Amino acid sequence: MEFNVDIFNKLNSEWALLTAGNKEKFNTMTISWGGMGTLWNKPVVTAYVRESRYTHEFLDQGEYFTLSFYPAKYKEVLGVLGTKSGRDMDKMNGSGLNAKILENGVTFEEAEITLVCKKLFMQRLDMDLMSDEIRTQFYADNDAHDMYIGEVVEIIQ
Repeated sequence: MEFNVDIFNKLNSEWALLTAGNKEKFNTMTISWGGMGTLWNKPVVTAYVRESRYTHEFLDQGEYFTLSFYPAKYKEVLGVLGTKSGRDMDKMNGSGLNAKILENGVTFEEAEITLVCKKLFMQRLDMDLMSDEIRTQFYADNDAHDMYIGEVVEIIQ
């Protein structure tokens, strides 16, 4: 597998969709926090999702998730998918994205790159171990992120 990309720019500036679930029922959300590297001798993705997010339920229930990247023209769509909840509305209706069912997950036809990830680990971030600056700036409401680590098992380009 080969993946040549400026990941700092891709995640922080261009964003990505994290999708979990299966062909019967799935949810997607925009993320801009995460990382990629090697852990346990495996290529991995690390993603951070608050427990309050609907996608969190799908991550906990499933064995796989996808992380997908899009051309710049979808930035507005990703903005909407990151602010609306799948609990309250059909986020896909009117998004302009078309679901693509994979053997191990769901992505979208419009994705430039999709990483299929097998969930290896999940842990709640311990706010007591964070600096006061981080805790105050990002967790004033005590809605901590959970860290998901997934092995990248397939790259679709």
